[in-house]
Amino acid sequence: MAIPLNIRLNRKNQQNVTLLEHAVDMLQELAVWLPDYDFLLVADGAFASLAGRLPPRVTLVSRLRADAALYELPPPQKPGQRGRPRQKGARLPKPSELAKGIPPLEWKLAQTIERGKIRERLVYARQAIWARVSKKPLLFIISRDPEGKEADDFFFSTDVTASPVLSVSDFADRWSVEDTFRNVKQYLGAEQPQSWKGIAPERAGAFPYLVYGAVWLARIERKGENTAVIQRKWYQEKDCVSFLDALADARQQLWHERIISMSSSHCDQTIIQKLLVNALVWAA
Repeated sequence: MAIPLNIRLNRKNQQNVTLLEHAVDMLQELAVWLPDYDFLLVADGAFASLAGRLPPRVTLVSRLRADAALYELPPPQKPGQRGRPRQKGARLPKPSELAKGIPPLEWKLAQTIERGKIRERLVYARQAIWARVSKKPLLFIISRDPEGKEADDFFFSTDVTASPVLSVSDFADRWSVEDTFRNVKQYLGAEQPQSWKGIAPERAGAFPYLVYGAVWLARIERKGENTAVIQRKWYQEKDCVSFLDALADARQQLWHERIISMSSSHCDQTIIQKLLVNALVWAA
């Protein structure tokens, strides 16, 4: 589950403000809001260059380009050696080429948790320098399908002490962000407002995400008591709550007292309750 905490409007042709700069500003704000927490940032490959611009207390796990220019760690400076210490060592093959030459014994068979499912993966990790992105060492990770049906995935973590297997699982957790985008657009109409002037686009863009977070938090606080959960005959094994369920539950709580107070004392409250839970909350 992804609950929106911060959102920025990226205006086209806005000078000196890029997506990366928006991301850095948002991370810095979050660090100020929660000074006692460390953060794990999971981002797609478009934000990989944040590795060299992270605020304190933030670790980044991101996708690595298959043709990234990686280097060995710099060799230690010899006693009495003059000059500035080297920042990188010898050039490594491209990740896609490096993966082909890794001996079988250097792969670790492990179980990752990706999108709620356990997967068998072969994982390889080593430290390397991605000079174009960061001067500090990164943990370079390859995730491989043991059956060879899927292409290799390449990741990195700015924490060189991190668990490679856990980092692969962490990156897969990013899918909850995509699920949030879908729910906000499909159920809250995030793309419907036609506003383009002044601060209206910023307000119209942010408001659905505010509602999305409020709906989930209300559902979590109720702890599942007397909540509406849709059940379908073709989905009998459903064991978790969707956003549509949480939205229906919010409608039920908002409408219950109003409908009951408007109904006649002679009305059968059981019928009203069944109508509310089984029909109205799903039809809005």
